[in-house]
Amino acid sequence: MRILLTNDDGILAPGLELLAEIAHTLSSDVWIVAPETDQSGKGHSLTLTEPLRLRQLDERRFAVRGTPTDCVIMGLSHVMPKRPDLILSGINRGTNMADDVTYSGTVAAAIEGTILGVKSIALSQAVKHDAFRKPNWAAARGHGLDIIRRILAFGIAPGVLMNVNFPACNADEVTGTEVTNQGARTAGQLGVEERIDARDNPYYWIKFQPKWLEPTPNTDMWAVENNAISVTPLRLDLTDDEVRLKLKDAFR
Repeated sequence: MRILLTNDDGILAPGLELLAEIAHTLSSDVWIVAPETDQSGKGHSLTLTEPLRLRQLDERRFAVRGTPTDCVIMGLSHVMPKRPDLILSGINRGTNMADDVTYSGTVAAAIEGTILGVKSIALSQAVKHDAFRKPNWAAARGHGLDIIRRILAFGIAPGVLMNVNFPACNADEVTGTEVTNQGARTAGQLGVEERIDARDNPYYWIKFQPKWLEPTPNTDMWAVENNAISVTPLRLDLTDDEVRLKLKDAFR
């Protein structure tokens, strides 16, 4: 099995190193094509107005000055001699759940892989707010291999990607694995912080405003909050069929 690894935290991210360890347990044919720098929050964006730069670190490890989506395209179209059988994206520092999947470069890489016809899994490790710079990777390290194997044994249908989130706890504290729905967050989680530069001009940072929410049962947020691993199948087809049928009647 040929595996392509990527992420949105960058080529030097600890989560990517952990994912490489897991992938090499599954296969000896593992390739890494990941962003040169942190691309968190870039979503499913492409670099179209400037060239991509490719840097080879070793025989099967490459850094791209571009987005996670760029990396998947570069990996399949230029770097790898043959298409991969599987794309693993992550392991992200911090969860990618609920509405955040639309911002996530980690999930976007798996989306691009799915569009290109390759089975794809996004993986993220929850991090406690006061330990973001020193995350505990124990749950992903202890359970990642088994989760990937179980997903592959079940199969990934065309047009579907798997989004996996590990809870912020030790491996022996994981309560199980939940197959979940995508949850939802309330508005107001993101804010803007104004600062003043050395020339007395304002500049701005978009920032997270942490707010604890009571998660809906059977969602990704609920599972991780309860120290369970969340596995959420996501579809490329975003059509709301129920609304589509009602709208069709309204336009008759």
